[in-house]
This record gives sequence, C-alpha cells and structure tokens, in this order.
Amino acid sequence: MNYRVTIAAALVVAAGALAACSNNPIEAVKEAVKSDSASVPGLPRSSSAEGARLAILSPGDGDVISGPVTIVFGLEGMGVAPAGIDIENTGHHHLIINAGMPEMSLPIPADDNYKHFGGGQTETTMELPAGEHTLQLLLGNYLHVPHDPPVASEVITITVK
Repeated sequence: MNYRVTIAAALVVAAGALAACSNNPIEAVKEAVKSDSASVPGLPRSSSAEGARLAILSPGDGDVISGPVTIVFGLEGMGVAPAGIDIENTGHHHLIINAGMPEMSLPIPADDNYKHFGGGQTETTMELPAGEHTLQLLLGNYLHVPHDPPVASEVITITVK
C-alpha cells in the first residue's frame, strides 16, 4: 500500500476527529482537506436521507441583480451541522460558482469556484463580477465529502449588473 496515501488519509480522519474538539473545527478540517485531498481516496461518504432536497431559495433562476448578491440556501429532509461534526443525516453547504460538480469520492475543493460554509451558514452575501454566473449548492459531510447519493440543488443562472 502507498504510505503517502495511507498517512494522508489517517491525517485527514484524525484532523476531523481532533477538529471536533478544537476551538476552531471549521478551519482545522478545511486545512486537513485542502492539504492533500487529491491523494486521499476512500474518505467516508455519509449516506443522505431518502428524499433529501437542496435548493437555492434566492435569487431565482434568470434573475438580474445588482451586487452584492445574497444567496439563501434551502434544505429539506436533512439537517445542517458544522464541518468536523459527524452527525447522521446532516451536512453543510458548499456553493459552486461557474463550475461543474466535483469528484464525488473526494473532499469538495476550496477555491474561488467552490465556497465552503462549514460553520453551518444557510445564506451568504458576496460580490460577484458583472456578467452571467451559474450557481449550485452541494451538501458535504463532516469532512467536506459529498453524501451518497449526493444532495445537490439545480443549477441556476443569474446576471449581475
């Protein structure tokens, strides 16, 4: 077995466990996930609740908006829990901006296209450059890995003036 993969996987799992007890579990888990996620296969995927649904409640598909943009998240059939906290039938939101769905067996990336809301936030206000943008929500488990099956919203398109 590849030791780099084994050690990286152990560190991510350990960081998640330690993060639940630390003063800042969100940042600890984010750093563990960002550190070497491309080489950490087989992280645990939590089961999603049957019938769970995720939606962008606002803005609406096709809306033309002046910035800043407030995006309201909606979740049915599951609960919201901060990153690093492993509770059945919960997860936290990730906003995908102008990008496609990430690899389902790896932690969701953390960059300009994949915004993490590991504190359990259910809305955000952000500046987006003028132009057309696609938005989609994806629920991640305590380690930022999408659920099985994934809980994701429809893609919406907005235009920022």
